[in-house]
Amino acid sequence: MARSQGAALDRKKLMADPIMVCTIVVLIAFLTLFILYPLAILLVDSFVGDGGGFSFAVFQRIFAMPNFTTAITNTLKVGFLVGIISTVVGLLFAYVEVYVKVGRVVGGLFKVVSMLPVVSPPFVLSLSMIMLFGKAGLITRFLLGIYDNNVYGFWGIVIVQSLTFFPVCYMMLKGLLKNIDPSLEEAARDMGASRSKVFLTVTMPLLLPGLGNAFLVTFIESIADFANPMIIGGSYDTLATTIYLQITGAYDKAGAAAMAVVLLCITLLMFAVQKYYLEAKTAATLTGKASRGRMLIGDRSVAIPLTILCGLAAFFVIMMYLCVPIGALFPTWGYKFTPLTFKWFGQVFTKYKGLRAFRDSFVLSMVAAPITALLSMIISYLVVKRRFKAKGFIEAVSMLAMAVPGTVLGVGYIRGFSGGLFHTGFLSGIYGSAAILIIVFVVRSLPTGTRSGISALRQIDKSIEESAYDMGADSFKVFMTVTLPLIKDSFLSGLVTAFVRSITAISAIILLVTPQFLLITVQINEFAEKGSYSIACAFATILIIITYGAVLLMNLFIKFFGTSRKLKEVE
Repeated sequence: MARSQGAALDRKKLMADPIMVCTIVVLIAFLTLFILYPLAILLVDSFVGDGGGFSFAVFQRIFAMPNFTTAITNTLKVGFLVGIISTVVGLLFAYVEVYVKVGRVVGGLFKVVSMLPVVSPPFVLSLSMIMLFGKAGLITRFLLGIYDNNVYGFWGIVIVQSLTFFPVCYMMLKGLLKNIDPSLEEAARDMGASRSKVFLTVTMPLLLPGLGNAFLVTFIESIADFANPMIIGGSYDTLATTIYLQITGAYDKAGAAAMAVVLLCITLLMFAVQKYYLEAKTAATLTGKASRGRMLIGDRSVAIPLTILCGLAAFFVIMMYLCVPIGALFPTWGYKFTPLTFKWFGQVFTKYKGLRAFRDSFVLSMVAAPITALLSMIISYLVVKRRFKAKGFIEAVSMLAMAVPGTVLGVGYIRGFSGGLFHTGFLSGIYGSAAILIIVFVVRSLPTGTRSGISALRQIDKSIEESAYDMGADSFKVFMTVTLPLIKDSFLSGLVTAFVRSITAISAIILLVTPQFLLITVQINEFAEKGSYSIACAFATILIIITYGAVLLMNLFIKFFGTSRKLKEVE
C-alpha cells in the first residue's frame, strides 16, 4: 500500500514538472527514431516479399548463398576462439596484477596495454601484423628470410582480435578479483591446500560468472568487428564484411538487411545472456569488499615466471602498436627501410587531403561528444532518480545500442532514412548529411556513458536533491546545479570517451559517409586495402596522438578540477 502510494506521489510530482515531462518525451522520441526504428525497418525489409506480403523469400535467398552460410560459420568460429583466448589472457594479466608482487615497470606496462585499445583505431594491430609478419614483413621476410608466409585469413583475424580485446577482459576481471575477500583463500591455505588447489576450488568458482561475462562481451565485440576482418581477413569472410560487400558490391539492400538481422539476432541473444543472467550472478556471488589487504604472492618460483610471461606479452602488444608510427617513417614499406623520412606525414596534408579529413572527423566528433555526454547523464538521472512507467523502456533501448553491431546499424540507417521516414520523404534530408553521422556517433557511444552515469548517481543520496526541491528549485535547476556538479567526473569521462569512440569509429559510418565528408578512419581503411601501408600508418599515428592527447587532458582536468579533488580539500 505504501509503495503504491509512493509511486502515485512520484507520478503526480512528475506530471507537475513540465520540463521533466518534455525531456522524457523528447528522449523517448529520439531513442525510438534512431535506435528502434532502423532495426524495425531491417525486420520489415527482411520479411516483406516482392508482392508486399509477409514472406521468407529474402532469407531463403541469402541462406542459399554459399558465401553467407560460410560467413556465419566463420564468424562463430572466430568469435568463440577469440572469446576464449581473450578471457584466458585477460585472466592471467588480472591475476598477476592483483595477486602477485610485480615491479613498477611491469605494472606500468599493464596500464599502457589497458589504455592502448581505447585510444587507437580498431584496426591498428591489423596493420602492424601485416607489416611485421606478412609476405613483405619486417620480421618474416627481412629477419627470418620467410617469403611464403600468409598472415591473412582465420588465424590473422583471431590473433589480431585477441590482442585487441583481451585488455577489455583484463580490466573486467581485475575489478572482480579485487572484490574477492582474501580471507576465503587464506582459510583454504591454512587447511593445507596448495596455491593451485585454492585457485581451482575457491577463486575460480567465485570468478566463473565474471569469466562468462568477459567471454560474452569479447564474443559480441569479435563477431561485430568489421575493420580487422576487412583488412587482414583476405578471402576469409565474416558476417560484418559480407554485409558490407552485399551493399557496396552486389547492391542488394534487401539481402544485406536480412543478413544484418541474422547478425543482430546472434548478438542480441549473447547480450541478453550476458546482461540478464551472468551480470546478476556476478553481483550475487562477489559480495562486499575485502576486510583487509591481500597478502601478495612473493614466492619467486611463482612470481618470476608469471611476471616474465605477462611482461613479455605486454611488451609485444606495445611493440605492435609502436610499429604504426615507425612504419610511417620508412621510405617504402617492404622494400626500403632506410633512410627514415617524414615525407608520408607531409603527403597526408599536401596530397591526400589530410587536413580536411582531420577537420571533418574532429568537428563531427566534437559536436557528438557533448551531446552524448549530456544525454547519457540525463538518461542515468531518469533511471536512478525518477520513477515513471517509461523508465524501463528508456534504459533498455539506450543500452540496446551496445548489442547492435555497427554494420547492422549502418544498414538500418540506409534502409530507414534514404527514402525518408517510412519511405515518405520526411527526414530524408539527414541521409548523407553531417547530422546522420553525428547521430550514429551519439547512438554508438550512449551505452558507455549511461553505464558510467548510473554507477556515479547510485552513490548520491537522494536527500541532497530533495533539499533543493524543498527550497523551490525545478528539476532542470536541480539537475544543472546539484546533480551534474556531483557527477562531474563521470560527465567529463563520458565526454572524452564519446569523442574518442567517435573519432575512431568505422563500422557504422563506412556505409553512411558520402564524398561530402572525409573521415580519418575511412581514409586509413582505404589506404590499407590498397596496400599503401606507410600513408595509412601516418594517418593512424596522427589519430592516435589526437585521441591520446584528449585522454591525457581529461585526466589532468579531473585531477585538478574534478569532484574528488574538491572532496579531499573539504576533508
